[in-house]
Amino acid sequence: MTIVEDRTPTRSDAADFAVARRAMIDSQLRPSGVNAHWVLERMAEVPREDFVPLNRRPVAYMDRAVPLAGGRWLAPATVHGLLLQEARPRATDRVLVVDGGSGYLPTLIRPLAGSVEVIGVDAAAAGTVPASDGGYTLLLIDGAAEQLPPALLAALAPDARIVTGTVESGVTRLAAGQVVNGRAALLPLFEIGIPVLPEFAAPRPWSF
Repeated sequence: MTIVEDRTPTRSDAADFAVARRAMIDSQLRPSGVNAHWVLERMAEVPREDFVPLNRRPVAYMDRAVPLAGGRWLAPATVHGLLLQEARPRATDRVLVVDGGSGYLPTLIRPLAGSVEVIGVDAAAAGTVPASDGGYTLLLIDGAAEQLPPALLAALAPDARIVTGTVESGVTRLAAGQVVNGRAALLPLFEIGIPVLPEFAAPRPWSF
């Protein structure tokens, strides 16, 4: 068993993490089709190790989800890279981010959009969604959902863009689309491992 020691990060650690961040770009993001320069720049700037518990920092750059407190997860870097690339945020966008628990995705997108509102999964599932004048033009969900809560869709502007993870029969995919007549019209894009959000599960049919 490997024991990861809790300790204050050092300057040497910072240098090691910078190397790991560059390796993440070259060996994970680019081979997966994440090549938009502005996505790579943001992911090179934002230290993933700052968004995980101290004892998980050594695995922050591995190509897998990292467990957080409270049953939440930091998705693999490839998920966030593809999500951002598909979102194509604009300076005029009013973005609503359903944060998966790490705060990493909101930090990545904040300088790329006009405004960014962040809510947690529990708040979104409960329908506690802050209003935006004219509605949000871009919805990002940091996790895989079976269905999107109606309150999320109601907070969006007509023709708002959506990028989210989806889950069907246990298979998770990245999907993108728009709001059409108050409903989410999503196109599955990539089959990829995304942490599932149980709060966004579809109701199960009743049976004997």
